[in-house]
Amino acid sequence: MNEAKGPQALLRRIRVWLVVFIVCLVLSGVTAFPLVTELHLIEDALTSWASPVAELFPGLLEWIERVRDGLDTADAQYPFLLYGTDWLAFAHLVIAVAFYGPYRDPVRNIWVIEFGMIACAGIIPLALICGPIRGIPFWWSVIDMSFGVFGVIPLLVVRRMIKRLEAVGAVAEAPQAVGAP
Repeated sequence: MNEAKGPQALLRRIRVWLVVFIVCLVLSGVTAFPLVTELHLIEDALTSWASPVAELFPGLLEWIERVRDGLDTADAQYPFLLYGTDWLAFAHLVIAVAFYGPYRDPVRNIWVIEFGMIACAGIIPLALICGPIRGIPFWWSVIDMSFGVFGVIPLLVVRRMIKRLEAVGAVAEAPQAVGAP
């Protein structure tokens, strides 16, 4: 680290990474609320005359249609099932709030970063176990697992920067401790 910039620059970089991570969690949560509408929009976009995706990936369109049919049925006949996705959305928002702790005091709250890393790792066995049980195509489980893989990257970067910040803080405190009676 460039000593001219010091710990304040490192703290700023940590906070930028955390803001990006928090925004992604919030967006992921907020988009879990309007699933029925979203699936209709996605299907319309895939089947529009301007989209070659349906021709290039027919399995994707079939899967989107199946999921949309399921959501339409649940919404019309069993809307209480969609309440589960509301809780999923809420969980994303709550987890995002937890990352405010490391934003305020990264060194003291590094455990939140490590918790997030564990959660990202947990996505992989969840997708590999529950995906087949629920009839999810493997390629879709790979997409789900990518959230864990891509989610852990900023957390690893932030954790490494927090460890550097902690080391700089320990060095900065050392002369005061030596000079103290």
